[in-house]
Amino acid sequence: MNTELDVLHLILAASIPVKVVMALLLLASLASWMVIFRKKFMLDRAEAAAAAFEDRFWSGGELETLYAELGHEPGEASGLEAIFESGFREYQRLRQKRGLDARTRIEGAQRAMRVALTREVDRLEQNLEFLATVGSTSPYVGLFGTVWGIMLAFHGLANVKEATIAMVAPGISEALIATAMGLFAAIPAVIGYNRFSHKVERLHSRYEAFSEEFSTILQRQAALD
Repeated sequence: MNTELDVLHLILAASIPVKVVMALLLLASLASWMVIFRKKFMLDRAEAAAAAFEDRFWSGGELETLYAELGHEPGEASGLEAIFESGFREYQRLRQKRGLDARTRIEGAQRAMRVALTREVDRLEQNLEFLATVGSTSPYVGLFGTVWGIMLAFHGLANVKEATIAMVAPGISEALIATAMGLFAAIPAVIGYNRFSHKVERLHSRYEAFSEEFSTILQRQAALD
């Protein structure tokens, strides 16, 4: 309990620039935790939705029936559903045009799926750059506060004839808290960024694999038309 009160006292007794640095780091830490929780919820939901849709897709039903059951307006679906709907919608649109061969229809569907895939991956990667920024810059921001605090602590000894460690220890302790807060903000952000980047990469590979498999199915269907 005494340690907590001492830390609080050191923070309150710090110089204005060091307090500003601490406040910025605290805000960055809170914002990064908000991003972490939201991103975890989004990616967990995306993985569950992908697994559920793959179960429906590979259940053996007709593609037209699955497309009708989803019934999304353009832009409403997400994940694998968005990729499937974009590809199948474009395939059906080109299918109704006369004079277009099977290759043209397949290429059109593939282009639509690539656009949808890119859009979905961009959505999953949203705010990851913020975590990367917090993780890479927070230690340096904290170090700036530490250097400033130590500089002020030693500057205060200019008019003192006999300097002792007891005279500079409080100032140095105040300054070192800024470094600790920088690490406190950076470490969760770096861990979250690495973990979520790996999840996004896995989902990206999953989406690409589905697009290739769906293209193969459309090619077989186009050959029968």
